[in-house]
Amino acid sequence: MFAERQWLDSPSGARLAYHHQPAETAPRGILLLCHGLAEHSRRYEGFAGALSASGYHVYAHDHRGHGETTAADATLGSFARKDGPAKVVADVMAMRDLAAAKHPGLPIILFGHSMGGLIALNVATEHPQAFAALSIWNSNFNPGLAGRFAQGVLYLEQMLKGSDVPSLILPKATFAAWGRAIPGHRTAFDWLSHDPKEVDAYIADPLCGFDSSVSMWRDIFRLTFAGADPERLVRLPQRLPVYLVGGAEDPATNKGREIRWLGQRMLDAGMIDVETTVYETMRHETLNEIGREKAIGDFLSWLGNLGP
Repeated sequence: MFAERQWLDSPSGARLAYHHQPAETAPRGILLLCHGLAEHSRRYEGFAGALSASGYHVYAHDHRGHGETTAADATLGSFARKDGPAKVVADVMAMRDLAAAKHPGLPIILFGHSMGGLIALNVATEHPQAFAALSIWNSNFNPGLAGRFAQGVLYLEQMLKGSDVPSLILPKATFAAWGRAIPGHRTAFDWLSHDPKEVDAYIADPLCGFDSSVSMWRDIFRLTFAGADPERLVRLPQRLPVYLVGGAEDPATNKGREIRWLGQRMLDAGMIDVETTVYETMRHETLNEIGREKAIGDFLSWLGNLGP
């Protein structure tokens, strides 16, 4: 179980709610965790426990507009009234600096799931020397023409009704469409996992599944298209260890194809230590899937093989 919630005042102006799971054995490193859209950090307790038992400190915070984090310019479902991407990046770096100060000398691994992966890659390319390794799970950096069309729709929504109200179009084009893509689905959120208990827990969680604002969707697409830009990827250290994970039944990443696309994109940018794994029977939330023990075990093996 995560330790009691703690607070950090970020330079961005946010009061970040975060959890720290201490290493249970001789510390080997720090994992900084970025959660996904319309969820929160506490959902990663099980994952944090496995890492803790293997000697890793875990720090997980609620992003702006999520969970228990508060900011004057960020209501639930919005990063900020302006400069949202820059502010969520600043928040991650504030957490990184906190963890580094508390555990000097330990390598820091940056981890992100889905939207958290979008944030993590943007953080890494803006601060390429700040992390010893990078891991991105279930993120789509390649929405293509559909993504550009969505940006146009969001611009029109903002012009017509403002930016701080929920988007009417994007939830239908993403969450709802992904839900319909699952044959014989029991709920609208079966695209998350085969495990009905995890799906039901998500639906019942008051801090999950909320409607994101027009501004947040616009910020998410900014992070998406910026993150895998070749001019940004070349900023990363050529030998930075990268571990990418997807699910072959995940409609949000085109059945894992976009994870493979990202891996190739990184190799094309000159990176030489990129490992990509797509699990055949998994949907979007690999860490909440049936068989997650295998995925977590594989990740721990990768961590164990990282150099000093």
